[in-house]
Order: sequence, then C-alpha cells, then structure tokens
Amino acid sequence: MTGSFLEEPPLTSRAQALYDEDMTNDGFVWNVSRLWAHQPEAMDHLFDLMSEAFKPSGLSFRHRAILVAATASTLGDSYCSLAWGGKLACASGPELAAAVLAGCDDGLTEQEAVMASWARKVVNDPNTTTSADIQRLRDAGLGDAQIFAITLFVSLRLAFSTVNDALGAHPDAKLVASLPPDVVTVVDYGRQPRD
Repeated sequence: MTGSFLEEPPLTSRAQALYDEDMTNDGFVWNVSRLWAHQPEAMDHLFDLMSEAFKPSGLSFRHRAILVAATASTLGDSYCSLAWGGKLACASGPELAAAVLAGCDDGLTEQEAVMASWARKVVNDPNTTTSADIQRLRDAGLGDAQIFAITLFVSLRLAFSTVNDALGAHPDAKLVASLPPDVVTVVDYGRQPRD
C-alpha cells in the first residue's frame, strides 16, 4: 500500500535518503514521500523554492503556518491541513489552528487575518483579487516585496497540494494519531487517513 493512486517507484539512493529522513525525524515513512519518490529531486527543488519565496517576507514560522493552513483548508487538502494544522497548533495552540483551518480568524492579529484572507482568495479565484485587497495587506503593515513573497509562497504550496491531491495521497494515520483532537475534528474534507 503506497497511500496514493500510484505504485511505489523503484528504490533509488535519493528515494532511500528521503525515506531514511522520514524514519529519523518521525518514525515512519510518509505517504507523500512514497509519492514524491517518483521525482525526489523535484520535491527538493520545490521545497527549496518555497523556502526561497518565503524568506524575503521576513515573517515568522507562525505566519508561514497560518498561510499554509489557510491555503490547504481552502483547497480542501486534508493532508497539508492536518500536517500544517499540527505545526500551527504547536506554535500557537490547537484552538487557533482549528479556527484557521475552519476559515475563522478569531485569535489572529489583524495582519495575520488579512494574510489568511489573502491566501484563501488566491486559492478560491485569483482573478477576483483587486487593488483594494493589496491595499488591505499594505494597511496591515506588509510592503509590496512581502506581498509578492507570500503570494508566490501560497501559489507554490497550492502546486504541491494539487499534485498530492490529484494523485490520491492520503494523510498518514500515524500523523493523525499525533495531532490534537481540535485539529483532527475540523479537517472533515479531503482524503481520509491511511496507513
């Protein structure tokens, strides 16, 4: 069982390194790693690009987690919602993480709420964004370079989630077992966890 629609690819040295990293860090091989073992170098490049895109924003890990949680939940991607909902819960508490995943901005600062709203709009229909949306981001204290950085980051996260979702990646049951109940309960969309 690979946790996706694809068969697990032949084991290469880079795929083995990916699996070994999962085992060292988490004690199991993630279903998403088994999927991306088809092109582990592409995943490395994509993750490097996501980091490079986010870095100029100068924002914190909490901001990053809010953006990913808002992006994944709006798309209906259960895998990234659970993974990053857990990270946001560690950084800010399970109630706040569950709220962001549910599309509620209670507990967020004004800047964080505007950023979460922006991410949701980029996911839902980027052609409906307006200069007024950009002005709200500016009014919340973000400069144009930061706005570009978070938009690029959200778009790249959307690409990653789209590949995972289209190819049937299921959230890992072991991941779900490690998460706060508030986060697990609110993610009632997307694919169901699987070993």
